[in-house]
Amino acid sequence: MKRFYFFFSILLVSLFIYTIISWTPGNSKDGIQFFEGSWQEALIKAKAENKPIFMDIYATWCGPCKMLKKKTFSDKDAGTYFNANFINLSFNGEAGEGEMLANKFKITGYPSLIVLNSNGKLIHLQTGYLSANELIAFGKQALGKQQ
Repeated sequence: MKRFYFFFSILLVSLFIYTIISWTPGNSKDGIQFFEGSWQEALIKAKAENKPIFMDIYATWCGPCKMLKKKTFSDKDAGTYFNANFINLSFNGEAGEGEMLANKFKITGYPSLIVLNSNGKLIHLQTGYLSANELIAFGKQALGKQQ
């Protein structure tokens, strides 16, 4: 019986530690605010607001994806820039609509950061982790290509 409690305790502690380590915050109030609707709804919103789309395509197992969400997307300066200039989306590239979009844009690695015009045409694509300053530079470069 002692063995059972010992292993049960180890299991509970392991689950607790795993939850703490793998937890990443969602939209922070200062960071990038991601649109919660579907791909089609985002296209409609982008056309209505005459804004390009910034899209993060990630995988749940991807370490750099988690770091991007935790550090870069929660950054105040990145949030200010991207919230003002883009309709922001984030999709799991291995499930549902995200998988369809990953196939459509021929995603080969995660995280993939994509800028599209309001019609859904690819403007700029970057794969890998970016700091907040690098992400802002990426956004500015993409807006320059749109002109």
